[in-house]
Amino acid sequence: MTTAPSTQPSGATAKIARSAGAVSIAVMCSRVLGLIREQVFAGLFGAGFAYDAFVVAFRIPNLLRDLFAEGALSAAFVTVFTDYSTNRGAEATWRLAGNVLVFFAALISALTLIGMYWADPLVNLLAPDFQLIGGKTALTVKLTRIMFPFLLFVSLAAVVMGMLNTKGKFFVPAMSSTFFNLGSIVGGLGLAWLFPKFGQPAIAGMAWGTLIGGAMQLLMQLPALRQVGFRFRLNLNPTDPGLRRILLLMLPATIGMSATQINIFVNTNFAASCAQGSVSWLNYAFRLVQLPIGVFGVALSIAVMPVLAKQAAEKDLASLKQTFTSSLVLVFALAVPATAGLMLLSQPIIRLIFEHGAFTAADTLQTAAALTFYAYGLFAYSAIKVMVPVFYAIGNTKYPVIGSFLGVAINVLIIYQVVDLFQHRGIALATSCAMILNFLFLSVVLYRKLAGYPVGYLLRGLAKILAAAGLMSGSIWGMQQLLAPWANGSTLLQSAAMAALIGVGVGIYAISLQLLRLPEFTLLTGKVAQRFRKS
Repeated sequence: MTTAPSTQPSGATAKIARSAGAVSIAVMCSRVLGLIREQVFAGLFGAGFAYDAFVVAFRIPNLLRDLFAEGALSAAFVTVFTDYSTNRGAEATWRLAGNVLVFFAALISALTLIGMYWADPLVNLLAPDFQLIGGKTALTVKLTRIMFPFLLFVSLAAVVMGMLNTKGKFFVPAMSSTFFNLGSIVGGLGLAWLFPKFGQPAIAGMAWGTLIGGAMQLLMQLPALRQVGFRFRLNLNPTDPGLRRILLLMLPATIGMSATQINIFVNTNFAASCAQGSVSWLNYAFRLVQLPIGVFGVALSIAVMPVLAKQAAEKDLASLKQTFTSSLVLVFALAVPATAGLMLLSQPIIRLIFEHGAFTAADTLQTAAALTFYAYGLFAYSAIKVMVPVFYAIGNTKYPVIGSFLGVAINVLIIYQVVDLFQHRGIALATSCAMILNFLFLSVVLYRKLAGYPVGYLLRGLAKILAAAGLMSGSIWGMQQLLAPWANGSTLLQSAAMAALIGVGVGIYAISLQLLRLPEFTLLTGKVAQRFRKS
């Protein structure tokens, strides 16, 4: 059993918070543009035939992206790259980086060609019930073949992001997904307008836009990579010890991530068998819940990974525990109020963002229901993003794999029990339950593997967070009653009501945390006040 950390978080926590803040700003830009992208889809295609086909088509390369790019590859690369940078010098580090880029470019290119060739059976495997609607499977296959090369661009972008993060550069790589959304919107809209003039479906233009966005996500990071000293040399050595180490680290992580992809596969399969539009409703809702996940969970995960890897390389277990605990408190401080806000404001948020053009009031109700059920698991989803890097840092990667497969089991079990009654809402509920179970499992295992971490400190912080979130929720609920006429008025009135509700809620929550003296929050406010005093 370890002793609790001091009531003030460490310098590493302050560094993580600063890095996470930079990443959060960049991720926020990306998520806002992502919402605009979804608005474009909602306005042009609504929730139904064309967008259902697009979601399933994009999901196929996206499953592999999650498996290789944003999961196993980035985590394994940062761990090994940090060790090389700390212990082996610049020459060996950049030689490893070049070898990894060339190796994965060749591997992912081969996978892309295979995926394009086998697009037809892949679509029928993922969404067999699309065959019941004339032309839906054929359209999905067409879109899949267009978008499959996206996997190559985003996988290489993940390696470059890992290099930059290890060198302390967080903002530029985090902004790269903003360029993906920008390319998707501008390129996609232009081609969607042009394609019907040549007898091609407008949705195919949006698919090509996705490919343009993927290329931009990679290319915009290359100047920053050159600035930190990287010079590309064509070098492929499959027997390189560093590359082998990355592949060995990736293996359990890939198996673990495959469990998440099984969940997505199961969910898509069930959603495709529900009422037409179910795939779209779930996708729109999950896009919204990804906003706080990206801004809080992913940002902290990106910021904390190099710190944990360095502490593990230096065998500083005490600092690693403190870094992890404070990071988890930060996650809860951000995810808990976001959960409450999404549950209270699901309908007005979706009405304001999506209910235009082909997206109807009925679509708003169905999407809001899915969003509410997804929100239940938001805290767990965000916390797992911070917990998994700890397992990488201490070289214990099998437990996230086990937790992921436990999540698959509970996901499938709950869907079978509730899908007939709750339809697409049951799929969202099952996803949240799977995340919560995975979080609880990893928490217990990590406690044992670290020979204890300060649970009392964590629970005290959580109690303060819940109290502040309760005050925030009460104020939002009361204001909703007062502003109800605005929430159902014009877009301008809806925007004003939403701004007032969110502004008051954030203000009350921040003041409450300051009064309750949550250490991680007072550390940040103290740094801000110090900067103002210096100014």
